[in-house]
Amino acid sequence: MLTAVAWPYANGPRHIGHVSGFGVPSDVFSRYQRMAGNRVLMVSGTDEHGTPITVQADKEGLTAQQTADKYARQIGEDLRGLGLSYDLFTRTTTGNHAHVVQEIFLALYRNGYVVPRTTTGAISPSTGRTLPDRYIEGTCPICGYDGARGDQCDNCGNQLDAADLINPRSRINGETPKFVETEHLFLDLPAFTKTLGDWLSTRTDWRPNVLKFTKNLVDDMRPRPITRDLDWGVKIPLDGWRDQPLKRFYVWFDAVIGYFSASVEWARRSGEPDAWRQWWTNPDARTYYFMGKDNITFHAQIWPALLLGHNGAGDHGGEVGPYGRLNLPDEIVSSEFLTMSGSKFSTSRGTVIYVHDFLREFGPDSLRYFISVAGPETQDTDFTWDEFVRRTNFELANEWGNLVNRSISMAYKNNGAIPAPSRPQPADEELKALARKAFETAGAHLQRSRFKLAANEAMRVVTAANRYLSDQEPWKLKGDDEATARRDSVLHTALQVVSDANTLLTPFLPHSAQKVYEALGGTGVWAAQPELQEVEDLDIAGQINPILTGDYAAERARWESTPIEVGHPLTKPTPLFTKLDPKLGETGPEWAPIEAS
Repeated sequence: MLTAVAWPYANGPRHIGHVSGFGVPSDVFSRYQRMAGNRVLMVSGTDEHGTPITVQADKEGLTAQQTADKYARQIGEDLRGLGLSYDLFTRTTTGNHAHVVQEIFLALYRNGYVVPRTTTGAISPSTGRTLPDRYIEGTCPICGYDGARGDQCDNCGNQLDAADLINPRSRINGETPKFVETEHLFLDLPAFTKTLGDWLSTRTDWRPNVLKFTKNLVDDMRPRPITRDLDWGVKIPLDGWRDQPLKRFYVWFDAVIGYFSASVEWARRSGEPDAWRQWWTNPDARTYYFMGKDNITFHAQIWPALLLGHNGAGDHGGEVGPYGRLNLPDEIVSSEFLTMSGSKFSTSRGTVIYVHDFLREFGPDSLRYFISVAGPETQDTDFTWDEFVRRTNFELANEWGNLVNRSISMAYKNNGAIPAPSRPQPADEELKALARKAFETAGAHLQRSRFKLAANEAMRVVTAANRYLSDQEPWKLKGDDEATARRDSVLHTALQVVSDANTLLTPFLPHSAQKVYEALGGTGVWAAQPELQEVEDLDIAGQINPILTGDYAAERARWESTPIEVGHPLTKPTPLFTKLDPKLGETGPEWAPIEAS
């Protein structure tokens, strides 16, 4: 399984809207797949080229490289704190990435899928700098939406040219851009109309929002520029282009290739330079791409076209590129938007909750759980502090945390170890059977990236276990051997189901799952966590890169019911989740207060 996760821009810290789309869903999926026994390669990194970086650099008085360095480390720390189990989270400013991008480009160029064109480009009248299409807004000439970008309208989904916008304006300073003639290289998308259309027609099991969006992608395909007038990005490896100081690959072109270049870097760092082939040229491998819905075009249309072009498999054929026949995406797992008070999370508009602030006050698992059960899986979802408090208090603290605490505490107090069962009754067997069955049900949901349903199935087991303890009342079973034996059977049943529920919840709550595992007497790593490391670039002398990686093969977690061991010593549990003050739902925290209406 290849888990390819959208690349966050390194032009600022990440907010919870970002990680609800690309971060938590991809990690829940990857953790489940590893537990189920599949070999997983989870890759991504910071997207560090293009105008977003240079604009932020100007704001902070830094160079583009300094800005990328600053936020690459900050983002890496946020994602580490959230427990996102990347095999490699790297960056696009590595020598390895530049080389891979150039090789993919040359394969496209040799196969005739790249064409030069004189086009109209936008520049800022006040600075003389190029304005990329994404930094121009205006009214869409097709649907009339005011707020369309120069490359695409998010309202109707159509590809646009900035010069076609009605009343275009710079998103940087609001001025009207000046349009001038310039030469660029274009990806000849119309040359993929048949092959891409045929491939998309086979994608019948994607999420409904992705299928709906992609239905019309091939109806109006036009050549798309892959170069930009900019001095920050991967250089173009062609005579007449490579030495031009203001010609670089467009950031979207090099960023989507990052999924592959990160896999190549991971293989090189692992000591097996060709290991990436297990996921990219193996026809039995499955590839899943995780992102927010504003990225569907790039992953369902642009990236498959690049792969087809490299493979020599576009409408007019060609030679297979230097990396062999690369696999196309099997599934595009796109989430909708997590909004706040009905607005898409936006740093520029001030509607933002940063990940690092959230982790500092509430820890990672409560956010992971909220995104999994109440996030924007299939429709836009509004984040409210009231709903976050309710989910944390009633589901994590009262239901799950209470079950763990009272089950282990009673067994620890009365036995000090996992007690032996005797004379099982139907209620005991029914509860254990319910928990065992949940692995099949929840696993099927996770395989299809239906995270809400999978989490709800796990919590159904938790609710049933709490009801079982209330009905059996083991705290009243004392005084004679028969009562003690029955108490031990009830506690053994409860502990077995706590262990099973903990396994079911591990993909969602890996940090607290480790605590439950240890409270049940487990030793070693149950749910492995990523590490943030500083490493030397493989190709650029003196460059130090922050990466996320981890040893996930050694973790103990497996997607199955494992019988608990009678006599295994227990550890006195501590509360898993602290109940939040209900007033938080009305006011929000000081760093993200709820504004009075």
